[in-house]
Amino acid sequence: MINFEIDTLRFDEHGLIPAVVQDVHSGRVLMMAYMNRESLTKTVQSGETHFWSRSRQELWHKGQTSGNKQTVTSVIADCDGDTLLVEVEQKGDACHLGTFSCFDRPVGTTYDRVEAFGEVVADLSRRIHQRKLERPPDSYTTYLFEAGIDKILKKVGEEAGEIIIAAKNKDRKEISWEVADLVYHLLVMLEERKVPLADVAEELTRRAQKRRKNG
Repeated sequence: MINFEIDTLRFDEHGLIPAVVQDVHSGRVLMMAYMNRESLTKTVQSGETHFWSRSRQELWHKGQTSGNKQTVTSVIADCDGDTLLVEVEQKGDACHLGTFSCFDRPVGTTYDRVEAFGEVVADLSRRIHQRKLERPPDSYTTYLFEAGIDKILKKVGEEAGEIIIAAKNKDRKEISWEVADLVYHLLVMLEERKVPLADVAEELTRRAQKRRKNG
């Protein structure tokens, strides 16, 4: 059970508080919904997300019908106590349209391919996590986890070496291929060592802020 002081929160005039749901492994925002006191209490007590549907005017248990449930790891209030950040382990897709996140439509801007890369990596990290939990047969990812950390690290080393060769060959397609292989095996290593991708992003952000501060 998650310890939480509900009386410290500020609900709006309808008795609701917005809840931003974030994948704990990739750091990707999955969805935004509303909670009232009852749904928040059920979320905290059960360890799975419950929300209040404004359109249906009833409680709903996320994933009860689809099976795409969210296991809650933490509930965090913002500085004003009027918005919640709910970190979860997402099973399946969060969006009713069949996508991992509800936030996947750029509005008013040209789609940023660098941003797209981040989304692809976050989604791959999530799928690797699912493979580790489910261990489906005939899966290369399953094979790596069952082979253990030494095999995983050997593959990381091999892929790094192949990137060097590809770069020497000045073959753009080959470089992209080998970098993709390295990224995949690095994500498997992070999952095996239980290091969330969000930790890597946090460290990169810290370094960027330090560079800006130092000029």
